[in-house]
Amino acid sequence: MQKFDKLTGVAAPLPMINIDTDMIIPKQHLKTIKRTGLGKALFDEMRYEADGSEKPGFVLNQPAYRKAQILVAGANFGCGSSREHAPWALLDFGIRCVIAPSFADIFHNNCFKNGILPIPLPQEAVDRLMDDARKGANAQVTVDLEKQEIVRPDGEVIPFRIDAFRRHCLLNGLDDIGLTMEKGGDVEGYEARQKTAQPWLSMAPG
Repeated sequence: MQKFDKLTGVAAPLPMINIDTDMIIPKQHLKTIKRTGLGKALFDEMRYEADGSEKPGFVLNQPAYRKAQILVAGANFGCGSSREHAPWALLDFGIRCVIAPSFADIFHNNCFKNGILPIPLPQEAVDRLMDDARKGANAQVTVDLEKQEIVRPDGEVIPFRIDAFRRHCLLNGLDDIGLTMEKGGDVEGYEARQKTAQPWLSMAPG
């Protein structure tokens, strides 16, 4: 999993509440178990017309936000079904951080497992960042996970707090598999001791 430490860039404004996982990645795109290739279907129904052409009014189709890595959104982001394809699609598009007043629990957990930083903030702080995001390329936001702070274009610092364990995992690029691999030496040591103490457990049948 890619590490997350410090990110500076343009934030895309998406001032909608209750953006559910079907809006993030519609069900017809859930046929794959690969984590790549889903970015083109991110927000499919909002981004594209029925004929596949882009809707010019949608924020991620606008030149200033085509490569946005930060998304500022409304409350209850990621509600709906538990599909992990939703953070996969965001990440494949390039979104590494989502800032909103609140998140659906399962989506929130899935973000951390896929290298995306979800930051819940009070509505008034989100409103200020939304104003920054609307300025496009003229306003860049910095998200610093090490310091747990967001720096607005005018220099204002907005603090946030992330669970210490999840922060450690993101800073070090550790998903569930990575956490297990960190214990590789302990596992190998245990297996070696078991072979000595109970050799019959490792004997081939017959």
